[in-house]
Amino acid sequence: MQILKKIIVISTFTLLTSTATTAYAEVTANAAATSNYLWRGQQQTGGDAAISGGIDYSSESGFYAGSWVSNASWADEMTYELDLYAGFGGAINDSVSYDVGYIYYAYPDAASAADADFSEVYASISAAGFTFGAALLATSAASGDGSDFADSLYLSADYGFAVGSSGTQVALHLGHYSGDFIGDDNIVDYGVSITKDGFTLGLSDNDLDGSDIKAYVAYSVDFTL
Repeated sequence: MQILKKIIVISTFTLLTSTATTAYAEVTANAAATSNYLWRGQQQTGGDAAISGGIDYSSESGFYAGSWVSNASWADEMTYELDLYAGFGGAINDSVSYDVGYIYYAYPDAASAADADFSEVYASISAAGFTFGAALLATSAASGDGSDFADSLYLSADYGFAVGSSGTQVALHLGHYSGDFIGDDNIVDYGVSITKDGFTLGLSDNDLDGSDIKAYVAYSVDFTL
């Protein structure tokens, strides 16, 4: 579920938007490691470290597509996650940009009873350091249990800003997950992170009963192929 692509990656929208608005077609790759894989404030590896990597294609038109893989273990027999996505992003004017797309979250080796796979359609708009996003459930392997299109909605607000002139970036995040698909009517998650030279140090939590603030450190690198 891509925390690395949503914080480094990470919100599964800033990286995609920046890639999608390049002035020519290109293929890029990314690799990352984190001490704790978090997605919308929830652990995806039981608090263990995760290694991830991906590849992206973007064109001058604003179209992009890519894939991303990481170890994950939040369901029975699950060892990894594979995400496939495509979308379109661009600039409305000099200060406002947008991103719309579709993402499929696959867990190929999870136990069949887990019904883990699902997908979302998403959209975001960015201006003056703020990014406001929405992700709507599109499909679910658990549809037989009552999870159908639009049965969950995730709304997010992120704000990023530079600290000094050394390249240090601070990011603030607030998200709200609602709908039948998640098992709880509402989940609020929030976090803060500091990034410099590919390293990210962050804190994340949600309002589920028993949840504690979780710290993580991550490192990511990008390559042009």
